[in-house]
Amino acid sequence: MNTFTRAADQASGSAQAGNGRGVVVTGGSSGIGKAIAEAFLDNGDRVAVLDRAGGESAIRVDVADEASVRAAFAEARGRLGSIDILVNSAGLLTESPLEDMSLALWNETLTVDLTGVFLCCREVVGEMRQRKWGRIINIASQLAIKGGVGLTHYSAAKAGVVGLSKALALETAVDNVLVNCIAPGPIETPLVEGISESWKAAKRAELPLRRFGRPEEVAPAAVLLASDPGGNLFVGQTLGPNSGDVMP
Repeated sequence: MNTFTRAADQASGSAQAGNGRGVVVTGGSSGIGKAIAEAFLDNGDRVAVLDRAGGESAIRVDVADEASVRAAFAEARGRLGSIDILVNSAGLLTESPLEDMSLALWNETLTVDLTGVFLCCREVVGEMRQRKWGRIINIASQLAIKGGVGLTHYSAAKAGVVGLSKALALETAVDNVLVNCIAPGPIETPLVEGISESWKAAKRAELPLRRFGRPEEVAPAAVLLASDPGGNLFVGQTLGPNSGDVMP
């Protein structure tokens, strides 16, 4: 997916018009992030994918490293001209009972899944506020709301993402920079490959839909939150495409 050139012939337009906006998607080379990047491209936007693996069309980034984040966003800004929309989808998922969990595993998860969101948000929020327009969409999880066995570290990190998003939304809404979350349920992505089959089987059985979601079923929520006028009243909200796992 050549994310930098598919929409190159689109008119630049304005952010408010939703035409040719500059979009950064972290973790955009696979799973939910990739589906979201493709959805914005189909919407006529210009997309820069930031991913740890890098690649032909992706900018390499380690979202847990401050210098790496700054360098990656500088490159993205150079390619896009401006960053109007940020989607934080990069993440890490491992499984361990808390009593067996090492501090290293806990810290790794919190650093990637929560601190990484903080670092990326900080890179764009100032320029968005100056322009009086911006959209930040953070990918959380339904486990932020209900928790999960063997996933205390992941649940804590994603709950932090929800709290961060609400607080940041309060800081920035006055400048028309809207911050929201998407909290998917289990989705068939490479991220869940490290989770045990027994856990996944038990999870499927308790879902009202009796199945995990697919990335392309999550991506439209991101496009909605960034749309005008469709997303204009969402401030600090958490949308839940989760197969019925959580019903707030």
